[in-house]
Amino acid sequence: MQKVDIYTDGSCLRNPGPGGWGAVLVYKGLEKEMSGGEAATTNNRMELTAAIEALRALKAPCEVTMTTDSRYLCDGMGKGWARSWKARGWKKADNSPALNPDLWEELLNLCSVHRVTFVWVKGHAGHPYNERCDAMAQARAHEYDGS
Repeated sequence: MQKVDIYTDGSCLRNPGPGGWGAVLVYKGLEKEMSGGEAATTNNRMELTAAIEALRALKAPCEVTMTTDSRYLCDGMGKGWARSWKARGWKKADNSPALNPDLWEELLNLCSVHRVTFVWVKGHAGHPYNERCDAMAQARAHEYDGS
């Protein structure tokens, strides 16, 4: 399997509100930047969307290290929360509905194709790729901000 490093971030100007996401894929020293956004979304939806779009960009099954500053994404996948929510019909342990089941479902499907390890980094702490992804996400969010 090819090894790819992916860095992601999501941003929302107001939560909910206009949001954006950014990702950098690194393979054998080559880098590919990706970004997008939505007019009405949440920060967590943008964090998940960044991961999904980055994994969708891979043309073959890969061994991926995905670095994110989102505990929601990192713990949801790394600690198996999303699989548990799905097994319970998208309910959390307290029987309340799990948020964003559409995106978690897509992410689980993509992670069944790729071997993904999630790594958490502190946001806004100088990590070069995290800062780059944050800048892309914020720029895209501002494109959707009509205020």
